[in-house]
Amino acid sequence: MEKSDSLSDEMVDKRIEALPYILDLQKIQSSDQQIQAMDDNGGENANVVESSSWLDRQEPSFDDVDEIDRLISSLSSIADKSNPLEIPGTRVETFAQMVQSRIDEYESGSFRFGQNSDQDSVLMDAVSRISKLTKLLGEFSSGSAKSLSSRTSVVLQRAMMFMEEELQIFLEGSISSSNANAPEPNNQKLTSKQLSSSKWNRQESKQNASTDPETKITAEEELFPAISDEAISRMKKIASLMISAGYGIECCQVYSILRRKAFKEAMKQQGFEKISIDEVQKMQWEALEGHMATWIKVVKYSAKVLLPGETKLCCSIFCDFPSIGEEMSTNLATAVILLFLNFAEAIAMTKRSAERLFKVLDIYETLSELISAFDDSLYSKECADELRSDISAVRRRLGEAAVCIFCDLENSIRSDVAGNPVPTGSVHPLTRYTMNYLRYACDFKDALDQVFSQHHQRSEQSKEYLLATGEKRNDPDEDDISPFAEKITSVMELLDANLEVKSKLYKDPSLRYIFMMNNSRYILQKIKESTEIHELLGDSSLRKRSSELRGYHKNYQRETWSKALQCLSYEGLQVNGKVHKPTLKERFKNFNQLFDDIHKTQSTWVVNDEQLQSELRVSISAVMIPAYRSFLARFGHYLTAGRQEEKYIKYQPEDIEAAIEELFDGNLAPVARRKN
Repeated sequence: MEKSDSLSDEMVDKRIEALPYILDLQKIQSSDQQIQAMDDNGGENANVVESSSWLDRQEPSFDDVDEIDRLISSLSSIADKSNPLEIPGTRVETFAQMVQSRIDEYESGSFRFGQNSDQDSVLMDAVSRISKLTKLLGEFSSGSAKSLSSRTSVVLQRAMMFMEEELQIFLEGSISSSNANAPEPNNQKLTSKQLSSSKWNRQESKQNASTDPETKITAEEELFPAISDEAISRMKKIASLMISAGYGIECCQVYSILRRKAFKEAMKQQGFEKISIDEVQKMQWEALEGHMATWIKVVKYSAKVLLPGETKLCCSIFCDFPSIGEEMSTNLATAVILLFLNFAEAIAMTKRSAERLFKVLDIYETLSELISAFDDSLYSKECADELRSDISAVRRRLGEAAVCIFCDLENSIRSDVAGNPVPTGSVHPLTRYTMNYLRYACDFKDALDQVFSQHHQRSEQSKEYLLATGEKRNDPDEDDISPFAEKITSVMELLDANLEVKSKLYKDPSLRYIFMMNNSRYILQKIKESTEIHELLGDSSLRKRSSELRGYHKNYQRETWSKALQCLSYEGLQVNGKVHKPTLKERFKNFNQLFDDIHKTQSTWVVNDEQLQSELRVSISAVMIPAYRSFLARFGHYLTAGRQEEKYIKYQPEDIEAAIEELFDGNLAPVARRKN
């Protein structure tokens, strides 16, 4: 199995370091023979370790290690490490040879690590004893102890290399297992939202809820890190053995490299790609939008699943050495967080335009979720505080970007001074854009409140406007108005002023009122449809706008139909008590001309809201039909029947009613006439 270059180099270095000890083997054996001879002659010494019959057995085995344990215990109890020490070296050598032989059997394939837990435990216990012997023998100054320590060090080093390789095999196996069980990534790219659409809201994202990582976390928590309890237990024993033997650096290195690889593979399975700040700056918005959506998904998944799973795994494997486990999990988490933050910071530095606000706020909110992932139960308080601080710093920069982008909306309203009015008097695109923008922004109300609280000074102009409208909210204290509510109020004020200026571009006063009615009605409906905007602006704002809409309606009615009604007035038709026919004919003629002109013009105008369109037609009919029917019934018979009657009485009341029903639908059509 291939290993990383760094790991291979480490192993080569260890083998090179072991060569001198192997070359000294003959010296060690000679020293052992001398020690054995002293034992046979019955030499006595206060620091001599008692011999036993262990070597007398023809086939020593790992079942007979009590003598080694007693040797370890005796060595541990000796206080004076400088006195000469006579040690039964042959016993140590034999035990070391047994350990080396068992490792040879594993490496040759006679045994397979992880296949038989009893065999593995015997090996690991033996390696643990070699580790203790090596450490204890190295504490003595006598030549024989040093020689034996060198011999056990060679075996220990060989054992540690084997353990390191087995740890790597377990860890690489966990990567393959995680990849095999990982869910398929959702590669759907998000397209730019059309702000002018009335359907532009967060329903689109809700329709894709099944692909959101939060909806699948319960199932996927079992998939990462996808390592069996048995494998975790074996890796824990290996890690503890290596660290206790002084090989903690090697253990941590292989663990860190391979678990980082596993983490990156898990993120890659979710569609994550590492992108540099320069690449983000140069990327087209459509492409960048897709990367942002993927980033959000991966960060949420990491915060909920990957980071907690990785931390728990690390704590389980290094539970005997909690400080090392904490450092390992902290290092991995820090590397991952820096990777995430580099992208988020790059987004904060990109070109600021209105359509980018909501993706910036999505990332802002996602970082909030990431902050909550670092609680003190999984990380040390110092580590958690440091990571939260790093995330908060980038989050503040995103907040600054969001404030600037939102302020650009105000600037765009101020600068929208196009001199060409909407021909039909319908809802202006700026009105649609602004209201849909605000409606969607309210989905980020909490985030915008935060960023405006941190970065936005309250507008005195907004305060004056609120006082002028007499606005009262649930909280009577005006000082408690949220910063975002002030911003909404300011934007609405700017939009109202802009529409007022645009209405004056119409030469026809009637069309001016139709334009104001259309836009006012649209704004009013958007406020009613959005609970958030309604709450931010308050009930009095809604009442004020409703009153303004009624005023535009009355002004239109007066401006358009008052002249037609004057033609149907009784006043001035009688002279000396008799109907003056020339005046009557002139009245019918003027009415017909006025009505034709109104119908021809206003049937091409558009009232967007069906209810408003119906209300206008009903109000016009309520005034015009009774007046015309009454005038026709009272004076129509004064005109001579025949051609003269046809010439002046052009319409029946039903014709007038039908013609009114054709107003404001944008279609030019002649008035249909019924035959008498």
